Amino acid sequence: MAKVRIVNMMFYGFHGIYEYEREQGQKFFIDVEVETKDDTVAESDELKDGVDTAAIYDLVKDVVENKRYNMLEALSANIGDKLLAKYPHFKSVKARIRKPSVPISGPIDYVEAEAVRYQK
Repeated sequence: MAKVRIVNMMFYGFHGIYEYEREQGQKFFIDVEVETKDDTVAESDELKDGVDTAAIYDLVKDVVENKRYNMLEALSANIGDKLLAKYPHFKSVKARIRKPSVPISGPIDYVEAEAVRYQK
């Protein structure tokens, strides 16, 4: 198995439970960790057997920027589901999302949600 992480991707999205969040939008910071089912890529050294980080970035960007979610958990799970559907040689995908501007009446850095999805 191989694990590949893409850390701290930044996208502008319109996610949240409040209407103003879905209208004004904000930055979201996303980490994705992919684990392959086996070590085929170590022997083949072929992109088709490994993790195409540029393609993952593009897929995550599309999900974050072109659909609106109320809950970060749903956004995170959807990213994982789409990656697993596109890449059957992935064993699992972990997507972690940080939202720095949240309607909480106290000092915080961000709210973070994480979902782990497994290939069926």
